[in-house]
Amino acid sequence: MGLFSKLKEGLTKTRQGFVAKIETLVSGGKKIDEELYEEIEELLIQADVGVNTAVELVEDLRKAVKERKVDDAAELRNILKELIADIMGEEQAGLSLRSKPAVIVVVGVNGVGKTTTIGKLAHNFREEGRKVLLAAGDTFRAAAIDQLQIWAGRVGCDIIKHSEGADTAAVVFDAIQAAKARDIDVLIVDTAGRLHTKANLMEELKKLFRVISRELPDSPDEVLLVLDATTGQNAISQAKIFGEASGVTGIVLTKLDGTAKGGVVIGIKTELNIPVKYVGVGEKIDDLREFDPKEFVEALFGD
Repeated sequence: MGLFSKLKEGLTKTRQGFVAKIETLVSGGKKIDEELYEEIEELLIQADVGVNTAVELVEDLRKAVKERKVDDAAELRNILKELIADIMGEEQAGLSLRSKPAVIVVVGVNGVGKTTTIGKLAHNFREEGRKVLLAAGDTFRAAAIDQLQIWAGRVGCDIIKHSEGADTAAVVFDAIQAAKARDIDVLIVDTAGRLHTKANLMEELKKLFRVISRELPDSPDEVLLVLDATTGQNAISQAKIFGEASGVTGIVLTKLDGTAKGGVVIGIKTELNIPVKYVGVGEKIDDLREFDPKEFVEALFGD
């Protein structure tokens, strides 16, 4: 299945819960009035676009209707699509891997699919012919090291690991030395699934970055925050806190295929201004795809 088809299929629940309801709402010669605008705003909020974004979109919708002298409510669907497309933009963010070894630090709370994301990222790089090394920096969770080891074996790359409970910064230090010695192209660092309420764990994260920047002054190249699309607005709250603590450069949105809350992508763009770089649209190893905002809008609206 092609990337667009996969994305379109993955957004089915969001489309049914949002776009299909909008289409029903504006059909059948409906009058364009305040009640209609309020109903559209409510549907946007239900799709987890976010309250502020929903209010702004409906305000822009009102202006467009007035300026274009629109009197057919059915036209509101396409105007809304235009407005969302304007928000999302057209350019893919992509990864910026300047160094060798390039260092990607992956952060996020437990249960969002962080380790799986690392495995799939490693697979993508291996498919491009790059040498990849994984660093098992999540030493808090018993299964995390084993899980990453399985992924390393699956995609055919090396892993640097210490025992459970070890100092994460020490793991990363050893991984950087190994990456230099083995002529590695990309080092991907796993981190503990920190609860954003725990200040001590955030301090641990800062220590990790100090070690990286000391050993490789221009690194990390990317700090990717993994968010679970099914958590909707809670994902945006996590992103704000992690952004402050770790200088997030991009977002990986997982489980987009299993949720009706895909509108959170729009909220992330407007509220955080942190680019979504990858989306997870399935369980398979090649189902982590680079995010294309233009394709996202087309797939969302089923066009």
